[in-house]
Amino acid sequence: MSKKFAIRLLTLAMFVAALVAAPLVTRAYASSDTDAPPPSSTKSTKAKKKTSEVRPSIEDAAFAKGYHAAYATIYDRNDYATAIGQLKALGHDDIAAVANLIGYSYRKLGDYRLSQIWYERALKADPNHVKTWQYYGLWQVEQGNRDQAQYHLSRIAALVGTDSEEYRSLAAALEKPPGTGLVY
Repeated sequence: MSKKFAIRLLTLAMFVAALVAAPLVTRAYASSDTDAPPPSSTKSTKAKKKTSEVRPSIEDAAFAKGYHAAYATIYDRNDYATAIGQLKALGHDDIAAVANLIGYSYRKLGDYRLSQIWYERALKADPNHVKTWQYYGLWQVEQGNRDQAQYHLSRIAALVGTDSEEYRSLAAALEKPPGTGLVY
């Protein structure tokens, strides 16, 4: 049996296990690289929320401007240290998209411990944040944790399917031989 076939078979098995074990997902945010963080829930409650408790959204011009500036700092200028400061200055690093970019920036700087903390914080904020599953999966590949990366791949498949950019990216990283020293 070829290694590639074995990986695909394992992926399918993990995907089926994830579908059986995972609760029904009624709403998943699949943010692309150009998306801002998803707006917070608009469910009304009996008690009114204070303004300071409301999460910012793309409609919040100051937040969106700051988020997009940090995004450009990361992806256009590869200035990860500056981007971390910009993202933290937003004051909403408990939003999955923000925490994920902080984790990504720390990973690119080579600080895998802090990167892991931020990826886990992002998933705690939104367990369905596909971009975090992708980036954290790439982190797992870089660390040699291929079984964990495979689990992350199955989560992406369960959330958005196998045709997504996030799935294809992580699957491609897993197809490369272990120990090749590639950094994603």
